[in-house]
Amino acid sequence: MSAEALCLAGDAGLLALAVAGALFAAKPLGRPLVYGGALVLSALMLAVAAGALAFGGGAETLVLPLGLPWIGARFHIDALSAFFLVVVNLSAAAASLYALGYGRTEHDPERVLPFYPAFLAGMNLVLVAADAYTFLLSWEFMSLASWALVMARHSEDQNARAGYVYLVMASFGTFALLIAFALVAGLDGRFAFEAMRAAPPAAGVAMLAFAAALIGAGSKAGLVPLHVWLPLAHPAAPSHVSALMSGAMTKVAVYAFIRIAFDLAGPPDWRLSIPVLIVGAASGLIGVLQALMDNDLKRVLAYSTIENIGLIFVALGLAYAFHATDFDAAAALAMTAALLHIFNHALFKSLLFFGAGAVLTATGERRLNRLGGLLNRMPSTGLFMLVGAAAISALPPLNGFVSEWMILQAVLLSPAFSEWTLKILAPAVGAGVALTAALAAACFVRAFGIPFLGRPRSEAAERAKEADRLSLAAMAGLAALCAIVGIFPGQAIDALSPAVDLLIGAHVPNQSSMPWLTIAPVAASRGSYNGLLVAAFIVASASMASTVIHRFASGALRRAPAWDCGFPDPAPTTQYTGESFSQPVRRVFGQLAFVVEERIDMPRPGETRAAHLNLRLTDRIWNLLYVPLILVVERTAVQLNRLQFLTIRQYMSVVFGALVVLLVVLASWP
Repeated sequence: MSAEALCLAGDAGLLALAVAGALFAAKPLGRPLVYGGALVLSALMLAVAAGALAFGGGAETLVLPLGLPWIGARFHIDALSAFFLVVVNLSAAAASLYALGYGRTEHDPERVLPFYPAFLAGMNLVLVAADAYTFLLSWEFMSLASWALVMARHSEDQNARAGYVYLVMASFGTFALLIAFALVAGLDGRFAFEAMRAAPPAAGVAMLAFAAALIGAGSKAGLVPLHVWLPLAHPAAPSHVSALMSGAMTKVAVYAFIRIAFDLAGPPDWRLSIPVLIVGAASGLIGVLQALMDNDLKRVLAYSTIENIGLIFVALGLAYAFHATDFDAAAALAMTAALLHIFNHALFKSLLFFGAGAVLTATGERRLNRLGGLLNRMPSTGLFMLVGAAAISALPPLNGFVSEWMILQAVLLSPAFSEWTLKILAPAVGAGVALTAALAAACFVRAFGIPFLGRPRSEAAERAKEADRLSLAAMAGLAALCAIVGIFPGQAIDALSPAVDLLIGAHVPNQSSMPWLTIAPVAASRGSYNGLLVAAFIVASASMASTVIHRFASGALRRAPAWDCGFPDPAPTTQYTGESFSQPVRRVFGQLAFVVEERIDMPRPGETRAAHLNLRLTDRIWNLLYVPLILVVERTAVQLNRLQFLTIRQYMSVVFGALVVLLVVLASWP
């Protein structure tokens, strides 16, 4: 049986689980049946996808008598779709294992169990679709299933608004992708991907299709300024669904952009890389600034997704620019960095959302200022969250460092551009990437330190208990993968070569043959990295320091009160809060992303009452772009409401006029 048939069989199994979830959601059998079945099916499809990536996908396209009558429903797995199938199904398997434990706390399982496997099936169907109709149908199915999961807890504050905003943005993104495929397909209706490749559109049409693909995929991925739904929807969903939306669904959106821009839209034009680089750098910087300011743990992780999606699009923009200027070695490096960061982000962001879910289950709190001291009460969860925080902060020897280091290595090749626009823009974008990485480290010192270190700031944090074993097992597996990919990155880079070859026609040199597991994606003279050596140095130096301290330090024990500015008050209010930690960054950079209003009530000298800080942050992009648009839509809707009261003759006149306009447009179409 072909890889395509096996994946479709797995999707059929997931849809059957969705039906079973609807039938047995209220029964004790429902949760283990749905999540256990999803775990098994995702693991099987992961194995199929890994085999297709390593040994090549099917040579033929599987055609089923569904969809459009003249082309049917076409399915095909090539190296690119196989890689994204690995990302989606690895994330799905981890989320399903986590949900077997975490799902015990679901209050309304009938709102989650039917849609969870349907969501997984939708993502997989998008990746194996080989014609525009099947792709868009699967895309919309994925969007609707995820919307239902976002609305699972619709009674909670802001969740209904999150679902509404998500649905509007998802519809807008689908419409933009519809335009992109229509432009690439042309008037002949070449909806099959093979036919689109065989007859690429003219240069002007290709530019419009590229722009529509960037808008449509960017809205689902969370690119600025189309990101407004993401920090609302991700926290509203259950934590294992949040992990999938952030770690997997946004990557399906990236796949849509890569498929159209690099595969279907014809020869590349370097000018098209400019908006990709700009919005990528802006998304990275604005996303990490918003993450630094927010005090909701899950929303911090959602904003961080915007940041990492921005880094991925920076790498894709560099790959597109290098490919358009016939510098395929550099293009292969940038594309490898993008794909590796896609994989890495799926690992550590899923891990962090799992940890946030464990904290929420143990305390009922997501606000940073209501947590604290959790490392003593949840040591395993704290350890895994620390690994995820270090990985997403790009600290060696973990996986996040490797992909971000490779992005910067690609930036360092930008002097080879012949166009001065790219010569100037690429280093500026590289500086933005470096600043984003530094701010991300500060963000996750805050996101880990305030909840897990110090003393409990609430009774809920003081009563917290460790997560269940299945949830810990899922987190442990992802933490181990973060370490393995970081210490042995050469094997991961080589595994991406078939996908990079498909898109660029070249790939980075084979890394597995390098001595001592070193990687040198361009050449050893330009830059190399050895994750194993770095890990060995960290372990050896830490062990040596620990040995020296315990062997030669005094064994005497001395207890003294902690220094507290002269006030011996053990209250946890003397600790840093989320606002106080981020205040220096907010003062310097906050105005870029927010309208900041601070009101400080500072006691006079000699007064012992507490100071108070009232902080209000408003998204500048929401105010400048979406609020005026909402007002225009409301006013237009009020005017159009008059159409409900027309007579039958007036209705017929409107229909006739619309028909005439459409015929004129069709007759004048080139």
